[in-house]
Amino acid sequence: MIMHLLIASSLLSADISAIEGEWARGDGKARVRMEPCGADLCAVNTWIRPGVRGEKIDDRLVMTLSDDGAMRWTGKAYDPQRGLTYRITITADGRSMTTTGCVLGGLVCKAMNWTRIS
Repeated sequence: MIMHLLIASSLLSADISAIEGEWARGDGKARVRMEPCGADLCAVNTWIRPGVRGEKIDDRLVMTLSDDGAMRWTGKAYDPQRGLTYRITITADGRSMTTTGCVLGGLVCKAMNWTRIS
């Protein structure tokens, strides 16, 4: 999974510069590029470790986020490959990022750590 994410605010109101760029997933299985895509933010797979199932290069997660301040964004993410929408929270400090995605009204959540690639 790229990461999982849900809120209806426009990305245009969120300062996403701290999370734009290239990131390596903490488990070493994927790398993504976080970039604007229209009024949203997209996480696009740029590398997948060979043998990882269910992921491929160029898969994308489309996120609509609002800036909660203090390097925290909340919103929703749509995964067009799976047809699923997630609630998401992203926290970042410039070099590291944590994404937490939830489904089923917050009953099932998963967090993932990321490291910025220079």
